[in-house]
Amino acid sequence: AREEEEKKEGLIEFYDSFKDMFEFFCKNTTIHGTIRLVCSDSNRMKTAFWTLLLLASFSMLYWQFALMFSQYWTYPVVLTMSMHSEPKMFPAITICNLDPYRFELVSEHLVQLDHMAEESIAFLYGINTSASLFHMNEKNIHVEGLPSIGNLSRSSFKLSQNFSLLRMSDHNNRSGKKHSNVGFKLCNATGGNCFYKTYSSGMDAILEWYRFHYMNIMSQLPVIINISDHEEQIEDMVYSCQYDGEPCRPSDYVHFHHPVFGSCYTFNSKGTDSFWTATKPGIPYGLSLILRAEQKDHIPLLSTVAGVKVMIHNHNQTPFLEHEGFDIRPGIATTIGIQQDEVNRLGGNYGKCTIDGSDVNVKLLYNNSYTLQVLSERPPRPQRMQGCGYYYYPLPPGAEYCDYNKQPAWGHCFYQLYSRLRNHHLNCFDQCPKPCRESLYKVSAGTAKWPSAKSQDWVRQALRHQNGYNSTSNRKDIAKVTIFYQQLNYKSVNESPLLSENLLLSSMGSQWSLWFGSSVLSVVEMFELLIDTLVLSLLFCYQRFRSKKTLKVAHTPTVPS
Repeated sequence: AREEEEKKEGLIEFYDSFKDMFEFFCKNTTIHGTIRLVCSDSNRMKTAFWTLLLLASFSMLYWQFALMFSQYWTYPVVLTMSMHSEPKMFPAITICNLDPYRFELVSEHLVQLDHMAEESIAFLYGINTSASLFHMNEKNIHVEGLPSIGNLSRSSFKLSQNFSLLRMSDHNNRSGKKHSNVGFKLCNATGGNCFYKTYSSGMDAILEWYRFHYMNIMSQLPVIINISDHEEQIEDMVYSCQYDGEPCRPSDYVHFHHPVFGSCYTFNSKGTDSFWTATKPGIPYGLSLILRAEQKDHIPLLSTVAGVKVMIHNHNQTPFLEHEGFDIRPGIATTIGIQQDEVNRLGGNYGKCTIDGSDVNVKLLYNNSYTLQVLSERPPRPQRMQGCGYYYYPLPPGAEYCDYNKQPAWGHCFYQLYSRLRNHHLNCFDQCPKPCRESLYKVSAGTAKWPSAKSQDWVRQALRHQNGYNSTSNRKDIAKVTIFYQQLNYKSVNESPLLSENLLLSSMGSQWSLWFGSSVLSVVEMFELLIDTLVLSLLFCYQRFRSKKTLKVAHTPTVPS
């Protein structure tokens, strides 16, 4: 009884030997199978069998743990799709009249460019286009208060004759027939590295050649000019505007000018006005516009399409009209149904995405919400060495617009860079991650002739009395477009962790229970065994040290007095 009382369990067990400690652990632990090591100690074969079985179970357990952690550290995700139905904000709608203006400050250079284009077309195709294509007496946009800058622009800038259009023969096509390409030559600053910007279509070559000169001319306009203050009002382009049966208000749109697509208006650009909340799907509850689609042919070789450019996009987003959007034909009623999808990405360890672009190591050129557009990136080093920016896009701080009078090689740099971009040789997508939250709009369109032959007279009369509409020709010069939600149901695609922390712990517990039939408390018992082993080892070492010291003192010789 005294021995059993001495062997009662305490806070720290002071065993006589490691064998006693291990035997006590095996008899009292909740881990299955360990008691077989003590009960079968008289049978060495059983002891060895159960020892190997326990070691194999431990090996399998920790092998499974290694697989789980290796999978967890790859941070896999699973996509979950859900459907929602609720009132939502109408998207932003941008429309452009495809009619860019001639500015008085650069009108002389544009006339010279038209003459150069006329000579190039005559040289390539033997066609005289002066009477049918170019209109030299069109209205110019005058900017008040900048006469000195205009005179300086006229005196300092000169159109370059080094980029003439050429026809080049190509004998390497697969058919073996003689084929000619049209293009123009671009060289670096020293002239030692040149290439031809060629097109199989002469029309594309002429348009790109004209646009290249046009961008150099427009770079002479001062950056401080607010072009929106010097153009026509929205009534000159939009004859009628209704949303959800209610007339649009002056505060519902913002105006900006595009160098190629002309005068543009964006409806519901901020997405904060409750007036634009869509509560019902269908054509009667969408945005209905009657638009002026007449071309004034101010710059005919820059805008060869008659109609209206329309783009549906997110709020606070810069509309990249040259890459997205679609054209509305004159004399046509177009109905556009939209369906919204949402994508939510996790970010962090589970993927590379950004919430607002503030954590991206690239300076954004547009003061709007972040979008994955490679054109908003900081240019690579070759373009930064030119120290200028393409007139299409906003200027970075400390830069100026590209002008081949000041930077003769900027065209060579730009077109080579653009070619590398199209061929995916730049690391733009590595520097610019996807947005963590993104709304995508699917569109489906239908068209019909409008107005019909029997109704066009009274429709034109109604527009004339209501909006001062005046048609000077028999060609179709108006268009109707209706944009609406097909349904308010929208699909949401969300990323979620395939193996979260809770699921990882649950899987570990399942594996532990499978191989040992125990629980978390069993793990605590194993830690207790380790602590007891450490304490007992320290006690044995201390006892051995004391015994050696006592033995040394006992054998010390006595020195006689």
